[in-house]
Amino acid sequence: MREFGNGIGMLLRGFGWWRRRPWVMARGLLPAAIVSVVLLGGLIVLGVEAPAIADGLTPFADGWPGFWSTLLRVAVGTAVFGAAIVVAAVTFTALTLIVGEPFYDRIWRAVETDLGGAVPDGRYGFWRSVADGLSLIARGVLVALAAGLIGFVPVVGSVLAAIIGTALAGWLIADELSSRALTARGLDARSRRALLRAHRGRVLGFGVATQLCFLVPLGAVIVMPAAVAGSSLLAHSVLGEPERVGSTASG
Repeated sequence: MREFGNGIGMLLRGFGWWRRRPWVMARGLLPAAIVSVVLLGGLIVLGVEAPAIADGLTPFADGWPGFWSTLLRVAVGTAVFGAAIVVAAVTFTALTLIVGEPFYDRIWRAVETDLGGAVPDGRYGFWRSVADGLSLIARGVLVALAAGLIGFVPVVGSVLAAIIGTALAGWLIADELSSRALTARGLDARSRRALLRAHRGRVLGFGVATQLCFLVPLGAVIVMPAAVAGSSLLAHSVLGEPERVGSTASG
């Protein structure tokens, strides 16, 4: 639990860069706001259509007693909507990092400068961001499908789906957010994920805390710049690199 708490602390420390680099952090709000509006609209539409979707997925229950058919369809609708939330969370991260690549690159560089002075020179770039984003979306869909299937388990399915879906989505978000800092140091995807698995509790703490913040209204917009800053702290932490906090520049 200590490692999990340390991961949460990385996200909380990311908010400190609002004081250190307020203008750099503020620029990270715009892409997060744009993507949030689009995804929120999609979730609202899905929520309105959820009963009809549940009916369409369970035609075999038309002849069941009213209580049991209603219970099944509520469970199906909840599972579908829960899976959509998982997809929305990882899609938000992927799309926001793609749309806001120049803004988040500046946040990352500012944090690296403050922590250690020299910014790693490994190239990341827009197309690498697109490739990583598409990979994140694909893995997020798989997680959503798994969470949706778990949601069909009688009685405890919805709770289990929420817990497992949040944990897996949190892991994917932490992996994606930390990829820039780790890739810039020459780590490929396999090495990067092996390193994160060696610090599983810390990575999960950071990712789950970020995921839960994303579920709060406007949380995704407000938290995204801090999550980018916190992911650099996470990368330094798992690599065992010293932190030498430097300039308090505000630009």
